Amino acid sequence: MNPIRKRITIICGHYGVGKTNLCLNLAIQCASEGKRVTLIDLDTANVYFRSADHAEALSKRGIRTIGPVYANTNVDIPALPASIGSAIDEDDWVIIDVGGDDVGAMTLSRYAKDISKHDYDMFCVINKYRSQTTTPEEAVAIYREIENTCHLKATGVINNSHLKQLTTEETIIDAMEFAERTASMMDVPVVLTTAPRPIAYSLNKKIKVHPIDVYVGAPWELEE
Repeated sequence: MNPIRKRITIICGHYGVGKTNLCLNLAIQCASEGKRVTLIDLDTANVYFRSADHAEALSKRGIRTIGPVYANTNVDIPALPASIGSAIDEDDWVIIDVGGDDVGAMTLSRYAKDISKHDYDMFCVINKYRSQTTTPEEAVAIYREIENTCHLKATGVINNSHLKQLTTEETIIDAMEFAERTASMMDVPVVLTTAPRPIAYSLNKKIKVHPIDVYVGAPWELEE
């Protein structure tokens, strides 16, 4: 089950909902299916969890990564390379990892006209257990701000509700209604519900979920 159906897919959302880890999973899945993927990191605000920091590992899988010019160095200036525009226009499959909330959406707005020339998806990632998005009303308010700031429209919701290492089957199941209500209020479908891979295997006997691996996190959160 791969939600990437259009050449350009934008992944946006509230801070800390798991956008970057999701983007890495989607890019790796597309590459494993033989697609030539470019992952664009537009996050110029969060210096800790960025797609561009995984460029070397992604390159080994055939995935091109474009990010802030000084990403992964000891200089952190929010500069974005000119190659982003040409990638949006020309590359085969493009996944765009947007920074959180309206700050990230402001960066995305720089490319709104270019993106609008093409058929695209913009998926809003939600996490019921993240502060400020614990109700559908809160989640929708944030995503309307994102839409208004970036001048692009959401086409779907990805339910990425989790509690990091404390995630259980019940964590995922209990967030399903939240996701459906949020999507309904936004008048878009829920295109995907994710679950950590070990939990997804058992959950798929009850509900349909998409297994993801954990690539992004603080050092003490990641397994050796």
